[in-house]
Amino acid sequence: MDSKSSACSSPNPNPTLGPSKLMLAFRFLRALSLVRRTTPASSRTCRGRRIERAAYASMAYTAGASRAWSRAVLRRLHHRARRRAVAPRRLSTTAGNRAEALRRLVPGGGGMDYCTLLEETADYIKCLSMQVELMQGIVDSASSYGP
Repeated sequence: MDSKSSACSSPNPNPTLGPSKLMLAFRFLRALSLVRRTTPASSRTCRGRRIERAAYASMAYTAGASRAWSRAVLRRLHHRARRRAVAPRRLSTTAGNRAEALRRLVPGGGGMDYCTLLEETADYIKCLSMQVELMQGIVDSASSYGP
């Protein structure tokens, strides 16, 4: 083990299981209804982007400002600039570059030490999986009603 892993002995600042699934569902469904009312059905690309932003925003608002990744997502959504699309870079998987690759994947991970980065990554993954479960539940319930 190296010195980085031994530095992770600090207790988790957020020992709860993460954001409430009910609150995440409430915020996401409220945001979806707003997207539905304000976006014309003809602009599928714009609607898809707004749904994606609504999903990230509801996840970050529910997680609160206690996590660095949620602050980074909210900051990015609040001050989003129009950026042109760039082809995704391939991330190197060598041992020396894994932390840097993780810093690029986790919102707000750029200035974190290794231990904090791992804690934020775990919380971010937990929230993303909760978001996927919520969206799958919405799709399942919508498909059960039929066409």
